[in-house]
Amino acid sequence: MGNPTGFKTIERQTPEDIPVLVRIKNWDEFHLPMPEEELGNQGARCMDCGVPFCHSGELLSGMARGCPLHNLIPEWNDLVYRGFWQEALVRLLRTNNFPEFTGRVCPAPCEGSCVLGITSPPVTIKNIESAIADKGFEQGWMTVDLPQKRTGKKVAVVGSGPAGLAGASQLNKAGHWVTVFERADRAGGLLMYGIPNMKLEKKVVERRVTLMKEAGIEFRLNTEVGKNYPAEKLLKEFDAVLLCMGATRPRDLPIPGRELSGVHFAMEFLHANTQSLLDGKPAPHFVSAEAKHVIVIGGGDTGTDCVATAIRHGVRSLTQLEILPKPPLNRDPSNPWPEWPKTYRMDYGQEEAAELFGADPRRYLVTAKRFIGNDSGRVRAIEIVQVEWQKNEKGGFIPKEIPGTEEVLPADLVLLAMGFLGPEDTLLGALGVERDVRTNVKAEYGKYATSIPGVFAAGDVRRGQSLVVWAIHEGRSAARAADLALMGQTSLPE
Repeated sequence: MGNPTGFKTIERQTPEDIPVLVRIKNWDEFHLPMPEEELGNQGARCMDCGVPFCHSGELLSGMARGCPLHNLIPEWNDLVYRGFWQEALVRLLRTNNFPEFTGRVCPAPCEGSCVLGITSPPVTIKNIESAIADKGFEQGWMTVDLPQKRTGKKVAVVGSGPAGLAGASQLNKAGHWVTVFERADRAGGLLMYGIPNMKLEKKVVERRVTLMKEAGIEFRLNTEVGKNYPAEKLLKEFDAVLLCMGATRPRDLPIPGRELSGVHFAMEFLHANTQSLLDGKPAPHFVSAEAKHVIVIGGGDTGTDCVATAIRHGVRSLTQLEILPKPPLNRDPSNPWPEWPKTYRMDYGQEEAAELFGADPRRYLVTAKRFIGNDSGRVRAIEIVQVEWQKNEKGGFIPKEIPGTEEVLPADLVLLAMGFLGPEDTLLGALGVERDVRTNVKAEYGKYATSIPGVFAAGDVRRGQSLVVWAIHEGRSAARAADLALMGQTSLPE
């Protein structure tokens, strides 16, 4: 601990952002880099706690608390403070395969569990992590990770999202020949097509995939196992299989008018937008929000990404509907540290909407009753109603409509961003793998083995919709389980 009083004398600082009216004219990342001296000062705010809650990830009250990757946060904070950047990168890569991703898109449950956060603003862990990774690439410290020897075993990884990439990376380190199957035209899964470019530039994903290819990992793109590549062939050709397809079945909204054109799932909108950006021409299913009244239904990260993307198209108006109540400004007594703080905040999309239209675009405690169409079968409006949460006969809370609060809003484009219900059925049905009550692949946490010998599962396909850090953690841990099954022993970390 190089500065024992840093947490008392140094205030929390985060990177400056490019002004809203400038950044919404392009698709570039908008956080400006912090000077190294300031990053060192922020590292000095780390208290070197006796019990660092930040790097002990677990679920608390149903939410992530701390980092499930068990990143050695106090160690690399201090190394950055001392100016030992390469040593900080070594510490970071011991637990996290892709800090350049998590430093950009993770909501930072580590900061929510920072001990300093009990009384003061927490350490800026996420920004330091991202800076370490980027400096590693700039300085050439992020090199190809070739295995010392090959085992001769072949392993298939289905899905190239964060869990699949992490699993593939670890299995390759163990010396196995790894093939990653991806149904899209580019590798990265959620990282490539589920997160907009201004939040995670795709060249960041592509440079990591390039390193993995150079390390000997094969990527088979435009290949959907169970559809244009038989599931039986997968089991025949490979000694082990790791399923990492995610939980990509979206939650629908079956209300009157759902069949109208102009009502889309969020991922349809986001995927086609990024593909169009990368290809330099409109994708086949590109949806434009230009000059439209846009309604986004859902208040999570995906909803925010839809808001920011629509703004860059040039919307006429924008409203985001949230069925939950507005969070408090400060922690509620029922939400104590070290739980993730469920407090009111505006993410980048809401900040941009507020700058353009004068207010946070979110409407709380409302739900949609019906979509209203025009004569050509296209949505033109949405009827909403206010709700209140009441206990049902089982003691659970459910939303109840408040009569007389109905309202009609103009809507030329509606984006459904209400989360995901579980994995798609195509491959899982073809394999006949056992599922749990939530339709996820049934595989015990820590073992990751499915009902089919030699087949493992990790990430959202096993646990349901979750965070990128949990996906990377599970991909790493499942790779260890697969390596142990193949070789009878393993040196891979959990």
